Amino acid sequence: MHNLNNKTALITGAGQSVGLGVAQQLANAGAHVMVNDIVVERAQAVARALCADGKSATALAFDVTDADQVKHALQDTAVDILVNNVGNAGSMPMAQTRFIDLSLETITQVINANLYGVIHCTQAVLPGMCERGFGRVICIGSEAGRQGLSIGVSPYGAAKAAIANLIRHVALEVAANNVTCNTVSLGLMNNVPAEFANAVLSSIPLGRLGTPDDAASMCLLLASDSGSWITGQEFVVNGGSSVRG
Repeated sequence: MHNLNNKTALITGAGQSVGLGVAQQLANAGAHVMVNDIVVERAQAVARALCADGKSATALAFDVTDADQVKHALQDTAVDILVNNVGNAGSMPMAQTRFIDLSLETITQVINANLYGVIHCTQAVLPGMCERGFGRVICIGSEAGRQGLSIGVSPYGAAKAAIANLIRHVALEVAANNVTCNTVSLGLMNNVPAEFANAVLSSIPLGRLGTPDDAASMCLLLASDSGSWITGQEFVVNGGSSVRG
């Protein structure tokens, strides 16, 4: 059993889907969970549900793409575990569109949510982690960042690839401070439209889409003492699907 007692974990985008699953598992392991979401009502609902279940949680609503909001929200908070989960197009739905048809505005929004959100949150918590001599930074990546796909997600894939490489560099910079940094690269999850899922299900050897619990289990390992000698790595959680990279 992984023990996160006396640890504070911040999970971005934890008001739903994968982030919610991560928040639940880390709270179950004893962490005080700060539930971030851009929608305050979602953050509050998750925090209330966790507390009603006897766990420790607080809501912390801010937009990860806004550096000033991030700095203000976290300036007096000691974060031991950061899970950078915000993705897709942030506050807006991510429409699958061919690169040649994308507007610069859409590309920028996707890059801001998936890359700059990670940069802002990681820079905000790293100094405290290094000073205290403990920290875990975990980024939720995607197989779209490890291989080319013809499904209209090129800016998303580019941002996820950038995250994984950024974290490799950061991991080496802070390793001496007992801070680990890793990426969890997710395959097809159960939050995709049914018509899309049915078309690709046969490509997954384990025969099902991934769940928030699948992602959360890897995050829990990396956040715990069991992951203390793991850093600078990208872990593939994809049901056995064929990947490149």
